Amino acid sequence: MEKEVANGTGGRKISPSLSRQSFIGIPDFEPLLNSHQAAQLLDIHHKTLQKLARRGEIHGSHVGKMWRFRASDLNAWLDRQERAS
Repeated sequence: MEKEVANGTGGRKISPSLSRQSFIGIPDFEPLLNSHQAAQLLDIHHKTLQKLARRGEIHGSHVGKMWRFRASDLNAWLDRQERAS
């Protein structure tokens, strides 16, 4: 995963480095990130990310006891934050 600066205000866009087609040969499968990986991409603490997910502000899923996030959902959240500011 890599970060791209979206604008001069510090907003970020996240683009997965893995091709969806190449991941285990399953087309349109987006790998899930754990809360530590996702929080690192957003440059926030993983507990803050989990709190946002519990409140429904960012889409996340529980897999067992662990939170999982899609990079596309992180991008959507960043887009909403940019529009709100």
